[in-house]
Amino acid sequence: MKKISPLKFLVVLIHLQCLFICFTNKVLAQADSAKITVNSPAFIPPAVQRWDDRVMIGLQNQRTPAQTGFFMFLSKNVLYGDIGIPAGLLVGGIVSNNKEMRQNAGYVASSTAVSYGFMLLIKHLVKRPRPFIQNINITPVYRAGGTSFPSGHTSSSFATATALSVAYPKWYVIAPSFFWAGATSYSRMYLGVHYPTDVAAGLTLGVGSAAAMSFLKK
Repeated sequence: MKKISPLKFLVVLIHLQCLFICFTNKVLAQADSAKITVNSPAFIPPAVQRWDDRVMIGLQNQRTPAQTGFFMFLSKNVLYGDIGIPAGLLVGGIVSNNKEMRQNAGYVASSTAVSYGFMLLIKHLVKRPRPFIQNINITPVYRAGGTSFPSGHTSSSFATATALSVAYPKWYVIAPSFFWAGATSYSRMYLGVHYPTDVAAGLTLGVGSAAAMSFLKK
């Protein structure tokens, strides 16, 4: 399995975060006139909370039936990718007697598992309410349970996508992997169940988990 240097991981992470910020800035103008009710937890600065709320209102105003159906499907089925990808690699490695493929299956699975474990720990410590609980002006497509920070869907999908891209650094693996992870992350905001900062934290956690597991395997 080819290795990616820490510098390359950092560059990828910065690019993803820049794209994330550029996109969310586009919807801010559409939410300027919205009435926002803020009940910010202590660890989120008021200015950041207001920005989170404005983005959520802007996305809410852009919903269409077709988009809602697609993002609901994507969000509800993310687990199949998180489990199916390493499982497929494992089965393929066993059938073809390919040791590297079996090792890659373990790497992808462990990266996703580590991100999931840290995600649960952070959620337990932070206990940030869901956007629709924290702000009465945010209407979710469906009411997700649990707490909000960080986004579990985002952390697991980006851990899977990053690990898969490290294991197979080809454009035809990297492009669809990160498209899937990015679309899944966007769906969580679009559906009204996660703030942008929840998603940003999940992205960082997912990429970081895959990077850490890659370094440990050296």
